Parts: sequence; structure tokens; C-alpha cells
Amino acid sequence: MKEVFSKDGIGSIAKLFIIYAFVAMFWALFDQTGSAWVQQADHPLMDRNFLGVEWLPSQIQAINPIMIMIFIPIFNGIKFLRWPGIYGLMNKVWQLTPLRKISIGFFLTVPAFVVPAWIEGQLDAGIPVNISIQLLAYVLITAAEVFVSITCLEFSYTQAPKRMKSLVMGLFLLSVSLGNVFVSLVNLFIQNDDGTSKLAGPDYYLFFAAAMAVTAVLFIPIAMLYTEKTYIQDEEDAEPASA
Repeated sequence: MKEVFSKDGIGSIAKLFIIYAFVAMFWALFDQTGSAWVQQADHPLMDRNFLGVEWLPSQIQAINPIMIMIFIPIFNGIKFLRWPGIYGLMNKVWQLTPLRKISIGFFLTVPAFVVPAWIEGQLDAGIPVNISIQLLAYVLITAAEVFVSITCLEFSYTQAPKRMKSLVMGLFLLSVSLGNVFVSLVNLFIQNDDGTSKLAGPDYYLFFAAAMAVTAVLFIPIAMLYTEKTYIQDEEDAEPASA
């Protein structure tokens, strides 16, 4: 406990919590794949016929864990195929740091919500939409998850001294809760007395896309000013690194 409440310990937690506050907005959007996106898939005009199968609305989100398993080697590289990975290719042009990966993921989340906004506009206009268009949104949000969630977990582990790693992981999970609380408050605020919504149709998705865009832009100076302090397992000392 002495290490946690030391000057370095409190400083590490404070800096990481600022990062997690921004990551909370990502979770606010991501977790709607299991709510708002499922409701959209259940729309009477949504054609859920894809690959010769009539999909249930709640089955579409199963593509996320499948794509995660596919995307991880695509992003990180496959040595025996001599595939450097998306990260490797990007590093040749622009040096990637964990915070830069998270920033890219934030920006990638924006079009992931623009797609369902477009779908909602088509459905409201009485135009049928095939579920494959919504799958495009899942591809984008899953790619963003690789950039944000996986990177943030790895980054959090390296930024915390050994005795603080459990606490830091708890704070990371708190960001998920904060994201869901934000969505709950928004849904409560936009609900009219007659049960209708102040953000009807595509406006709902565009609101969250705009909120994510603002978050992504505000995160840039935070990432630039953040000074990394990497801790190795079983080592108490850390070496500063550039973010």
C-alpha cells in the first residue's frame, strides 16, 4: 500500500485515469452494439438474409469475437508468412506508440457510428437495407477495439508498478462502467414525456459519432503531453519513454 500512495504511485494512477476518462467514450459507443444496433437489426425493413442464412437480430454481434481473433494477427503480423502486420506497415511511415494507436481507434469509431446512422435514415425513408451494411459497421468498430481496448490493456500493465497492476486494471474496467453510465444518462435526457426521443432516427447515432469525434480531437494533446514510465514485471524501477 505504501507504493500505491507514494508520489510516483498516485501520479501514475492520476495520469492513467485521465486516459481512461477518454476511453470511457469509446465504450459508450462500443457497448451499443449489444443494444441499439440489435434493435436496428430487428427493424421490419432490415433484410437479414446474408450468405443464404436468415440471421436473428441478436446473432449479428457474434461477428465481433470472430473478427477479433482474425484481426489480432492481421494487425500484429504473422512471422511465418512474413507479414509485418498493419502495425508494422504503419510504423514504416509513422512511429506508432500505444497512445497513438488509441487515438487512431477513437477516430475509427466515428465512421463505425456513421454507418448505422445512414442505415437508420434509409429505414426511416422506407428503403430496405441488407444486414451486410451493418456488418461493415461491425468491421470498423472491431478494428477500433483492437486499436483501443487491446492496446489500452497492454499499456496499462506497463505503466503500473507491480503492486498497483490490479488497481490499474480495476480502473480500466471502471472506464467501461463510466461509458455505460454516460449512455444511460443520454437516453434518460432525450426521452420525451410521450415516450418519443429528442434524438430520433439517424440523429441518435450522429450524436454519439459527434461525441466520439470531439473526444478523439481532445485526446490528441493529452497523448502528446503524456510521459510514459514503463515498468517491467518484477522490476520496481521504471524508465521514462516518449509518448
